[in-house]
Amino acid sequence: MSKSYQRLKLACFTSNVGMSVVGNISPLLFITFRRLYGISYTLLGLLVLVNFCTQLIIDLIFSFFPDKFNIPRMVRLIPVLTALGLAVYALWPLLIGTHIYIGLLIGTVIFSASGGFAEVLISPVIAAIPAENPDREMSKLHSAYAWGVVAVISLGTLFLLLCGDANWPYLVLLFALIPLTAAMLFCGTEFPPLDTEQKVTGEGNIFKQGILWLCVFGIFFGGAAECTMAQWISGYLERAVGIPKIWGDIFGVAVFSVMLGLGRSLYAKFGRNIYPVLCGGALGAAACYLIAVLSNQPIVGLCACALTGFCVSMLWPGSLIAVSDRIPTGGVAMFALMAAGGDLGASVGSQLVGAITDKVSAADGIGGFAERLGLTAEQLGMKCGMVVGIGFSLMALLVYLCMWRKKVRNKSYD
Repeated sequence: MSKSYQRLKLACFTSNVGMSVVGNISPLLFITFRRLYGISYTLLGLLVLVNFCTQLIIDLIFSFFPDKFNIPRMVRLIPVLTALGLAVYALWPLLIGTHIYIGLLIGTVIFSASGGFAEVLISPVIAAIPAENPDREMSKLHSAYAWGVVAVISLGTLFLLLCGDANWPYLVLLFALIPLTAAMLFCGTEFPPLDTEQKVTGEGNIFKQGILWLCVFGIFFGGAAECTMAQWISGYLERAVGIPKIWGDIFGVAVFSVMLGLGRSLYAKFGRNIYPVLCGGALGAAACYLIAVLSNQPIVGLCACALTGFCVSMLWPGSLIAVSDRIPTGGVAMFALMAAGGDLGASVGSQLVGAITDKVSAADGIGGFAERLGLTAEQLGMKCGMVVGIGFSLMALLVYLCMWRKKVRNKSYD
């Protein structure tokens, strides 16, 4: 591998760490914004929805028009957009001081766009770099994101505890140094040849291949299984399990992310066959969700939520590895469609948990039933909401078994 590709890999990994800031900075600051500016929970939740919708739109655009973009130029633009969005997000209240939510919304749209570009473009760049074991390189890329989440949650929680909520803009500006570093690393790097000319019609249409859509369903359910816990673990541990927020964030969110990074790092070092890993991970995730829902013991619930991170660690990147293995010439359009499937699963899973929680909590007579179980109506509602994680994990397991079966059949045929 050429020296320039080594720098390109480092730039991609650093850029993916920047994506961990994009995906977690708003949830980390929700309570801070609520306390300082009185922003409603509905508007705070809208920031997450805008994040996913912006990324999904970019995923779909690249799915159908990959040949309309200069890929190296767009990849170099990713960390620049990330830093710009974080700067707007942080500097608006410091420089303008009014209509704080508008500044948060504008900043979210900008850095969410960078997140969409990163999902679509970083993976095919890594896949195109010559390597002895491409699967491991893909796993390393996604483990960089997981370890970035650990740093964001840990450093962010510690910063707010020591420096106070009012200084949150400086925390965001500190995190903006990560994409700025990636932008400097991208300068002067060479890119491997990238295939962006797959047709969406005719004989070259990769979208007509059944295995592609099977992998899309796999990343949809796998992404939902991962992100449902990732986005709700803090609130679930605080409201349903009864663990104070600071400890829930440190020992729940952070340990979940550590397990996520550990699973991906282990596969990067030792992994060879992704299909049993996918099936085992989905089955383990279903078991962890079930334990978290049924247990009323805080320690047991905390451990189950944290261990879910290890089980789901390879469901998203593993789906990308599987589709790269089966359709090696899929190119940017294939990765864009996979990213759209993952983002859609992540947003659907999170919304379902919230909707079920609200519905069950407000149901007539639920208070008395919950009391007989030793719970409040809100706790019972949240536990019912988290049941969707079991469903997504089991559906992912079925899809992965089908993918594994097709792989074995094709190998026997060959």
